[in-house]
Amino acid sequence: MLSNACQYAIRAIVFLALQSDESQKIGVKVIAEKLESPQPFLSKLLQQLTRSELVSSTKGPNGGFYLTEKNKKNTLWDVILCIDGAVKFDQCFLGLSYCSDKNPCPVHFLASAFKKKVLAEFKDKSISQFADEIKSSGSVISLKDFDAFNK
Repeated sequence: MLSNACQYAIRAIVFLALQSDESQKIGVKVIAEKLESPQPFLSKLLQQLTRSELVSSTKGPNGGFYLTEKNKKNTLWDVILCIDGAVKFDQCFLGLSYCSDKNPCPVHFLASAFKKKVLAEFKDKSISQFADEIKSSGSVISLKDFDAFNK
């Protein structure tokens, strides 16, 4: 449902929410390594998120990317809108060119309920809330760090 770019952006935002703050900035090289994502691609995504004020950054020797308390109040929906836009949630789950309640595809009503639930979660929870849930549940955003969360 989400593009690879959006998936990388969400993972990067959540990683920053868990690992950074105004005194602990993280370079794109470290983020890309930890998330096992292509550095040049992630760099462009982080620049786009910074321009949209969803991520903060500082240049220079002690620079890097981080999330402020204001950034953490944004939602994952804000990230999705920045990278993919809302169109992904309007498209047919099976990829048909036209699908609606009046002209449904075979899985329209099942997918519609699923999309509404996911959309509500993306819109209603702040990035900070997602980060807190990850901490408390032991979820991972990278298989590379799987053992780190289980200690």
